[in-house]
Amino acid sequence: MIRLRAEATSPRLGVALVCSLVVMTACSGPSAQAVVTPAGGVTLGATPSLPGASTPSASPIASATPPATARPTAKPTAKPVTHPVATRPPAPSGPRTILGGCQAFPSNNTWNQNIANAPVNPMSANYIAAIDATKQFLHPDFGSNPTYGIPYTVVPASQKLVPITFNAYGSESSPGPYPVPLNAPVESGSDHHVLVLDSGNCKLYEMYDAQQAGAGWVCASGAVFNLKSNALRPDGWTSADAAGLPILPGLALYSEVASGAINHALRFTVDATQNGFIHPATHYASSSSNPDLPPMGLRLRLNASFSLAGFTGEALVILKALKTYGMIVADNGSSWYISGSTDPRWDDNNLNELKSVPGSAFQVVETGAILH
Repeated sequence: MIRLRAEATSPRLGVALVCSLVVMTACSGPSAQAVVTPAGGVTLGATPSLPGASTPSASPIASATPPATARPTAKPTAKPVTHPVATRPPAPSGPRTILGGCQAFPSNNTWNQNIANAPVNPMSANYIAAIDATKQFLHPDFGSNPTYGIPYTVVPASQKLVPITFNAYGSESSPGPYPVPLNAPVESGSDHHVLVLDSGNCKLYEMYDAQQAGAGWVCASGAVFNLKSNALRPDGWTSADAAGLPILPGLALYSEVASGAINHALRFTVDATQNGFIHPATHYASSSSNPDLPPMGLRLRLNASFSLAGFTGEALVILKALKTYGMIVADNGSSWYISGSTDPRWDDNNLNELKSVPGSAFQVVETGAILH
């Protein structure tokens, strides 16, 4: 899930995710296989199979994940950054994205907006150069390896509620209890995200650095998102992601890629960010005031002029989505790493095609002012 690797070490705001939005859970506990359901969600069970889908032949991709660090406290104000801001008409919404039988936020939600024709941010070249400083090519942070990617679970409205204890950012977290199964899959690596979608009430529960304990879970932070609402978390509040964003709606899911289209923006990480955020992000994880560093919530798109000739299968579907919906800076981590769900059906050889896409093929679009 989110990789909270703030380049600064100042303390982060306690996450008391009191939103009525999706609760992101990243707690480590007994692992279980996340299986995609016909409705587009996942349940706990055996390895899933997709009619007509070929079994990936590539060997799993290993990913070195640097350890997560504390998120510094953000102190937002209503004062935006003063660089020129281009005026633009509202971005059109795209087709619906369905998760576990629920539409992933209203059609006009930021995640669902088509930004193919959005104006270019005047700081685009600076931001791209800053992201390129450590890595220069796109990288899928998911694959067929069951320890790679971010798993999620879909539960019914009748799922038993269990106590949630916060050990780090409770003041910015949505209070429990949460409908999280005690055997919910936990993301491997250092972030230990746990994502649970209540399909009966269309609410998302997400946790960061989570671990199953006793009759419930212990985690650093947790957030709840109402998939029927566009409401954001309070400015200055984190979530299970460093940017205060939901995680599940920004993942590349095998089920949607297999259907031929991703109809939402993707989440990705960058090595260094500044102490600011752009809505829908509500939190930053840096003490740097360098204006050339990307703020949390920054949105990029793949240039329309970038040729997709030669790209195939899953990689092609993802690149088309990046041209239409783009990707949003959600956390500090390895630059250009885009996030996807854990699924053994991913074709690693095909996903490797994404690694040939240079960061210079992207541009930043104007979506709003930077808040500090």
